[in-house]
Amino acid sequence: MRTLTYFVATSLDGFIADPKGGFGDFLFEGDHMTALFEEYPDTLPAQGREAMGIDAPNQHFDTVLMGRATYQVPGGLPSPYPHLRQYVASSRLSTTPIDVEVVADPLTKVRELKAETGLGIWLCGGGRLAATLLPEIDELMLKVHPIVLGKGIPLFAGEFPTTRFAKASTRTFDTGVIFTTYTKADTP
Repeated sequence: MRTLTYFVATSLDGFIADPKGGFGDFLFEGDHMTALFEEYPDTLPAQGREAMGIDAPNQHFDTVLMGRATYQVPGGLPSPYPHLRQYVASSRLSTTPIDVEVVADPLTKVRELKAETGLGIWLCGGGRLAATLLPEIDELMLKVHPIVLGKGIPLFAGEFPTTRFAKASTRTFDTGVIFTTYTKADTP
């Protein structure tokens, strides 16, 4: 069975973007980026892959799911991850390129995708979608940046049940960024 991984950058105070959805305060240079490029090239958008000459096969994910605001980030691409199957959770979005599918019921869609064979499913953002999909999230991969935003889009937004995760690994980089992976804990 495939897994759903919420792989996302976050500030020390738990925000994945500023109040307008921007992420310019996060660190985009340094040894953590080298690790990201080498180990998770499937999470880089098409223009980043092209600029860096990355044409590596997908290593971890073959599908990406994102919220409408993440998909429509200013300056974004109409098809940001053409090397993955792309889904956008939205009840308002009506037009997308042919390789981007809009889904109104992301929980049902994730359950369908998890029943298929293939690589993992990457939950790219946002906070409301993460809260909706929390029952199906198998793994959290947090890229914690050494910044405090004070306000913005939270890692999880809205109402959701308490869910326990167990730490699987932690890597600290010279930039101060920490990659921490958590897996869903067995419930008592």
